[in-house]
Amino acid sequence: MKEELKNLGIRCGLEIHQQLSTGKLFCRCPSTIIEGEPDLRVKRKLRAVAGELGETDEAAEYESQKGKQFIYNFYRSANCLVELDEEPPHEPNQEAIATALQISIMLNAKPFPELQFMRKTVVDGSNTSGFQRTGLLAVNGKIEVSGKKVSIPTICLEEEAAKIVERTPNHDVYNLSRLGIPLVEIATGPELSSPEEVLSCAEKIGMILRSTGKVKRGIGTIRQDVNVSIAGGRRVEIKGAQELRMLPRIVEIEALRQKHILEIKEELKKRGIQKIESETKDITPALKNTKSKILRDALNRNGRIIGARLSGMKGLIGKELQPSKRLGTEMSEYAKKFGVSGILHSDELPGYGITEKEAEIIGNELSCSENDGFFIIASDSKMAREAAAAAIERAELSVDGVPQEVRKADADGTTSFMRPMSGSSRMYPETDVPPLKISAQKIRIPKLITEIADEYRERGLNSQMAEIVSKSAEREFFDRMVESCGNVEPRLIFSSIYVTPKDIKKRLGLDISGIGEREIEKALYALNEGKISKQAVSEALALVASGESIENAIKKFESISASEVEAKVREIIASFKSKLKPGEQLREGLVIGRVMAVLRGKADGKLIADIIKKNI
Repeated sequence: MKEELKNLGIRCGLEIHQQLSTGKLFCRCPSTIIEGEPDLRVKRKLRAVAGELGETDEAAEYESQKGKQFIYNFYRSANCLVELDEEPPHEPNQEAIATALQISIMLNAKPFPELQFMRKTVVDGSNTSGFQRTGLLAVNGKIEVSGKKVSIPTICLEEEAAKIVERTPNHDVYNLSRLGIPLVEIATGPELSSPEEVLSCAEKIGMILRSTGKVKRGIGTIRQDVNVSIAGGRRVEIKGAQELRMLPRIVEIEALRQKHILEIKEELKKRGIQKIESETKDITPALKNTKSKILRDALNRNGRIIGARLSGMKGLIGKELQPSKRLGTEMSEYAKKFGVSGILHSDELPGYGITEKEAEIIGNELSCSENDGFFIIASDSKMAREAAAAAIERAELSVDGVPQEVRKADADGTTSFMRPMSGSSRMYPETDVPPLKISAQKIRIPKLITEIADEYRERGLNSQMAEIVSKSAEREFFDRMVESCGNVEPRLIFSSIYVTPKDIKKRLGLDISGIGEREIEKALYALNEGKISKQAVSEALALVASGESIENAIKKFESISASEVEAKVREIIASFKSKLKPGEQLREGLVIGRVMAVLRGKADGKLIADIIKKNI
């Protein structure tokens, strides 16, 4: 852990969401994500409703206030009326439940005897119904990470959301083919205390999930949300970390972000600011002659310039919280949720075409004193006022320290504001799916990938090979080839499946989509039967990548006997010797090059080399 993080009192927990490779959870549609032109487009608007206790969730209400319209792309081959919320859900997918129970047991959790699905209010458009069905499957699990016991308080089975295609200020477009894929949600306790522990924990849970052989693979099929807090800070949920390698950086940046926010809180306290006093004003007339392109563009569209004073905030709005992101950035993120392009604030002016004189005019118009800061928004009048209120809200939170909120993981490890933290008010019972009796007694528990890797090492693979095979989707194919091809070394089978196709693509620049299990299988069977040499396997597969059938490729590289090799070698040597000048010696390299060009793939390389040395 970096020195600057050691005394921050970091506490982290993970929420891992893994898609299962079964059919969908509440209908019989396949779990296939389809892109491209949809068969139908459906338009909806969603609104927040009260939860089980009669209260409306803050996060849901926040989303509803945006008043967005949602457009859903519907695909007949992957969707039905259930995803459109035009038909009640079907009986839950039994294979998905069994797989989730497997995972629960492997995480040492205790499954419930009954599965009761709940509705979780979601009005960001990612579900046509305005809620997500989720069921609490098991509790009180635990795993060991770096010698530390990490709790697994809950394991849930839920339906995946629709996939976002496009976001605009007025509407969002979603792909419905992903909606309803079974998703296992695993939540850890907050015992993780460093970026490195977070990564180790995610890797171990990922290994356990893959060990079932029933989880989807690839980008987007697993998501890691991480909850981070430091001493004096608050829990912040960071969503959407898809690459494991980025987790430590995300945690590190968030811990330091909270540290910097607490520094702002302390500075405000020193300045005697207990509450940020703010005042908004339409200052369009004062800037009607501005040359700033940003402001002129808004004014030319009949927009207005709305400004707000922030008491005691001078020099703090521009304080860096994350790499290249400041408090002003976070205020701008709050504002952007209402459709504006952002804010301009006092700590970055003059700039953006706004002169020093104009910055002074803005301060005077907003009645700013020496320690006050300000910001302006140029947009449609109503939109600008709503956005200004949101930016003021973020500034006011600085007095209390770290806001408890949900943030999105960005590609560089920094984060952006998404919405306020959800509460318990978003949950209420699912009335369309009756409680389901479940039992873990007959659930078969698979071997862990780590145990399988140990077995491969015992069978002759090195550690790297064993790890690759144990984690791969081609593991079953590899096992079948090892069992069927007793005359072929397992390492050569490994190379043929995992290395050779990639080498052909890299070395020859060929399209390897035509090299499938069938082609590799036929090449290995031919090798096992002695029809081709070891070298011929890669040569035959290269011909397949060039458009040849595997059957014709194998014929071109059928092995010849040692006597035929020796006859060909002698013929080539005699040809070279006939062209030598008096006193000139025959070079071995010339002979090897010519022989290999003629006999490549038709005989073992060592055999050819031995025969050349014998005859030269």
